[in-house]
Amino acid sequence: MHKFLRAVGFSKIKDRKELTKLITDSIQNAGKRSYVTTSDNVILAEFARDFADGIGFAVCGEFDEEDKFIYEYYYPYLIPTGISTEEDINVERHAAQYSYAGVCNEPRIGVTLIFYLQNMIPYVKYENEDHFPIRGTTLSLSALSIKGQILMPIAKTEEEKEVAKKKNNYRNKLINNARRGDETAIESLTLDDMDLYTTLSKKIRKQDVYSLVDSYFMPYGVECDHYSVLGEITETRAVENNMTKEKIHIMRVNCNDLEFDVCINDEDLLGEPAVGRRFKGNIWMQGYINFPDAN
Repeated sequence: MHKFLRAVGFSKIKDRKELTKLITDSIQNAGKRSYVTTSDNVILAEFARDFADGIGFAVCGEFDEEDKFIYEYYYPYLIPTGISTEEDINVERHAAQYSYAGVCNEPRIGVTLIFYLQNMIPYVKYENEDHFPIRGTTLSLSALSIKGQILMPIAKTEEEKEVAKKKNNYRNKLINNARRGDETAIESLTLDDMDLYTTLSKKIRKQDVYSLVDSYFMPYGVECDHYSVLGEITETRAVENNMTKEKIHIMRVNCNDLEFDVCINDEDLLGEPAVGRRFKGNIWMQGYINFPDAN
């Protein structure tokens, strides 16, 4: 049982019989069907069905020689609404099945970003046609969460926000220069980190950590596409799963200047989401590569 099923409104599914019914229903009533033949002459298929605006359930597998569909795996998804990054992306297939992971070296978050690829079929088509590398691709990110809470924002004046923004832009420039081998930039970043550590070490004795740390993005657990995040909510809306009638919150979160969408079941969220407040939780990151000529 996929533990992130509850994030898109299927928290009541408890056994294999109910899951099989959902898989069959999603295949028969799919809103989107995608097919591709791999270089090994395997016909891959993906059946996706939306259960609310932006959230859904996808079933993947292959067709045998008798044109019979063989189910292989499924996953819940949240369709991202905006472009998150324009950095270069590498994609690798998972060892156990025809699914893919994407890797992006995004300097704003300080770690290598790894995500589960949503649009696997278009990627395989480009791979078959040997179109790589493709210039002009962008990446849209979304995430599913099964545990989260809402925190109030840190009080800041407009002037303080502007100063923080300028500092962040300057730091991003230093990181880009450091990636190119600039020793001065590497030294500046090292000194900044040491100063920050010293400042936090003093303040943490008397202040709560979440009143000092505005946002963070760091790996969580042993799976490489799982993260623990804290970021500011810039947009929020609630939808209802049209099959289970469960309420789902969909938020646009700004985390270290990286924006992505997050969905979480109302039962798993502590607090009321609102623009300006912060979301803190554990997520499973998904990504959709926007190819230049994609329809």
